[in-house]
Amino acid sequence: MLLLGAVLAGALYLREHDVFADRSIETERQADGTRLKFKTAGENLAIFQEGKWQPFFAQGVNLGATVPGHYPGELPIERADYMRWFEQIREMGANVIRVYTRHQPVFYDALVNYNRKHADDPLYFIQGIWSPEEQLIEKQDAYDPEIEATFRQEIENDVRAVYGDLEMPAAPGQASGDYKANAGPYLLGWSIGTEWDPVMVANTNKRHPDKASYVGPFFATTAKASPFEAWLAEMTDFAAKTEQPYGWRHPMSFTNWVTTDVLSHPKEPLFTEDMVSVDATHLKPVQWNAGYFASYHVYPYYPDFFRLDDPGGRTDPYASYLNKLKAYHQDMPIMVTEYGVPSSVGVSHVAPLGRSQGGRNETEQGKVDAELTQIIHDAGYAGAVLFMWQDEWFKKTWNTMPMELPEDRRAYWLNVLTNEKQFGLLGMYGGLEDKLVIDGEDGDWRKLKEPQKAELFSDVPGIESIEAAHDEAYVYLSIRLDHPFDPAKEKLELGADTLPGGNRHGDELPGKTLDEGLETLITIGEDEETGVKIAANYDMEKRLYGYVYGMIDMTAKELKDDSGLFNDWHLPVSLKMEPPDTKTAHPYEHADVGKLRRGTDNPASAAYDSFAMWQYKDGFVEVRIPWMLLGLADPSSLQAVSYEMPEEAFSTERIEGIRFVPWIVDEETNRVIGLEAGAGSEDTTSPEPAEPTGLVESAESPGVGPTESSEAYPVTQIPKYTWEGWDAVHYMERLKPSYNAMKEVYEAIGQRPKTGG
Repeated sequence: MLLLGAVLAGALYLREHDVFADRSIETERQADGTRLKFKTAGENLAIFQEGKWQPFFAQGVNLGATVPGHYPGELPIERADYMRWFEQIREMGANVIRVYTRHQPVFYDALVNYNRKHADDPLYFIQGIWSPEEQLIEKQDAYDPEIEATFRQEIENDVRAVYGDLEMPAAPGQASGDYKANAGPYLLGWSIGTEWDPVMVANTNKRHPDKASYVGPFFATTAKASPFEAWLAEMTDFAAKTEQPYGWRHPMSFTNWVTTDVLSHPKEPLFTEDMVSVDATHLKPVQWNAGYFASYHVYPYYPDFFRLDDPGGRTDPYASYLNKLKAYHQDMPIMVTEYGVPSSVGVSHVAPLGRSQGGRNETEQGKVDAELTQIIHDAGYAGAVLFMWQDEWFKKTWNTMPMELPEDRRAYWLNVLTNEKQFGLLGMYGGLEDKLVIDGEDGDWRKLKEPQKAELFSDVPGIESIEAAHDEAYVYLSIRLDHPFDPAKEKLELGADTLPGGNRHGDELPGKTLDEGLETLITIGEDEETGVKIAANYDMEKRLYGYVYGMIDMTAKELKDDSGLFNDWHLPVSLKMEPPDTKTAHPYEHADVGKLRRGTDNPASAAYDSFAMWQYKDGFVEVRIPWMLLGLADPSSLQAVSYEMPEEAFSTERIEGIRFVPWIVDEETNRVIGLEAGAGSEDTTSPEPAEPTGLVESAESPGVGPTESSEAYPVTQIPKYTWEGWDAVHYMERLKPSYNAMKEVYEAIGQRPKTGG
């Protein structure tokens, strides 16, 4: 009765909506009246065009559902954004967009509108259907009635949305509205579900041994299926049932990833990464002539076996893995629907051949992304869909999550240490990205007017002035000397004081004492020594992974306030692993993320480097510092990581601003120039700023004067650089060099699969 009702409903829909009104869409009509534009053919996808079926390689990008300052559930993307992006994606040579959840009605309407204007070269799309991921992890049972009902409803809603047959009331975190545009003719296929939690899969199989079989009108299991695979067959069949009445059939798939793949990985140290398989070959289409394909997310850095299988580097581990996975899926198409690397300063997983998760600039990102695309194509896959089109500020990464607080404000600033935020080919940058260019020229600083910039305290012989500015990603500093800067002869030091505590003395302050401590220290000198260090008792890596977890040493001296020690700024990339918790033992590993690279971030320059953080020319020096390197947990609400020892995450403390304490060190004599107790300064208060620009807050005394101890330099009397918090984000978007790299590889592949093309 359910199927009959759906057929009747579909017949009514076909009468009321001319689903074939767009006659530019060439399709093959089947004996039962349904239409096919795409189908599977052996190990390939095929497209019907020029009156025949032709091999088709899906080359494209994943498209996210948000922009900076918003979370995916807010779905803020407007028609103009989609139309601009569609044109850029098409110009790049992509032929498919993958969305991993339902977007707002404007997406489907804009895509139909765009494709009608480009009927000779339309953009197709893969519709992902989001499974109830949090419920699955919480209940650990896919057959839970509430989970099944929720997922079925999501499948139905998404199918109806694609065909312009849904009115969805507003609900928190969900796409809603009146879906009227029929995007079905431009659909390449369906992708059911999300990356499966292996413990949930194993638990579902254990709980329901009697449910290892499913036979539906369109999809069924083979004799080798597990209970979870039978559940997937049932959900896939339900999607087919829901689409059938609309007069179309499209290839079906479900999302999978390396963690639940079908291969064995003896070198993988974590049990959960190789504990259970979800096998696409255990499902089969029944009277679904559009076909069925396997879909995998395969990144080159995760899980760890990618770097442990061949430590000698004799083979390409990514290519080797893809070849094995392809060989297993004989006689059916397989696509990699997520892959790629980010263009972030921060790193969270290390991989061979320069394919780590982070630590690669935008040019290097493009080289790796294009290389991976070519490998996927050459391995005989049916498609490669890169992750992803645009940067996503709301994303989180395991090794910065403990310091990125409050959690619900991540979307309001760009933490370049969080690699998940910067996978895009379309960069999303802070509001000053196109106004302050790191190139050693001061013209852009001169054009920047108060209150967008503020003058800082700079009563140091040799320093004429220091100015500061900030945006959603960086604090910018410009330093004007009264002589040409020579890093071989001198280095500039800028201590940063955000909280009570920290280092009041140290090797970097020879013979000097401060009346208030420094949390971080910015050194500008020779290329190899330029960077940001962190006071030992403020060191977030040492406090969490040393003091709390005991994976690394944190000495008694480092625990003390004013230890005089400044540590390198590290992020963990692999935690300590030991049996019986893991199969094999592996040491704790980290990456140095505090180095500041000299160069230019001018995209018009042939020397463009998105990691360029400082440059100098004659007596002018400019630098930008990522917020987190200064200890900020959320600059948009002026929250700094506190000195409290963490549990699983750190606590935060609201600050008024940052004091920057400058001095110069003579490289030959190690003599400190500046930091003289009793040094004076003028009142450098700036006008009240407009959001989110900066100012300098005057101290209680208009200048820096002597304290009770004539030997201690009075940091406490230096005015703070302050700023207003912000809720409205100012950002700019720009295509990265990785866009051009992908354009070249797409042109070389030419939408043709390696086999049968």
